[in-house]
Amino acid sequence: MGRLVVIEGLDGAGKRTLADGLVAALTARGASVARMAFPRYDADIHADLVRDALYGRLGDLVRSVHGMAVLFALDRRAAADQLRALRRRHDVVLLDRYVGSNAAYGAARLHEDAGGPFVEWVRGLEVDRFDVPVPDAQLLLRVPMSVAAARAERRAEADSARAKDLYEADRGLQARCAAVYDGLAAGGWLAPWTVIDGGVGRGPSGPALSDMAMRMIGG
Repeated sequence: MGRLVVIEGLDGAGKRTLADGLVAALTARGASVARMAFPRYDADIHADLVRDALYGRLGDLVRSVHGMAVLFALDRRAAADQLRALRRRHDVVLLDRYVGSNAAYGAARLHEDAGGPFVEWVRGLEVDRFDVPVPDAQLLLRVPMSVAAARAERRAEADSARAKDLYEADRGLQARCAAVYDGLAAGGWLAPWTVIDGGVGRGPSGPALSDMAMRMIGG
């Protein structure tokens, strides 16, 4: 059974760049890798509803923290069987965002910390009720707020299809979310976490990526 590894972090943290580097490093060592990103826009109706809400196209739905969290969770529930199949066929299944993202953003919206009731509500919903696969490892790509915000801004300017949504545009939310992520990682919520410094350049590269890849495949 392959390892389910999740990359978490703020919008603009560089998760996609880290995933690209890890896939290259793992493949170079002969490992079979599959990857997936959540929300699964254009692949799942729940994810598409999330996108509509985040861009203000579904009335006041986005105001409901729990309502939005259920949509995020339903997207993963719909992908659960596919994730299990990928784990049977690959050494590593690498995910860009997962359950921890739902917990962090929802708790931040409610001004709760990682030990608050919303985080455990998400665990109960996604893991206990929806039975989504539990990750083997979670990587928190930590960057300064200014770095993440600047990257998100450049991304939006370069690609109109990636304009900032309501969560990405809320600097206060992003700051609170960073604090919740730190708490989740410190407490080992749901699965072990590794905190990665992404504040210099575009995150780890070279030997650091190689070492990370080796740990993922037990080398």
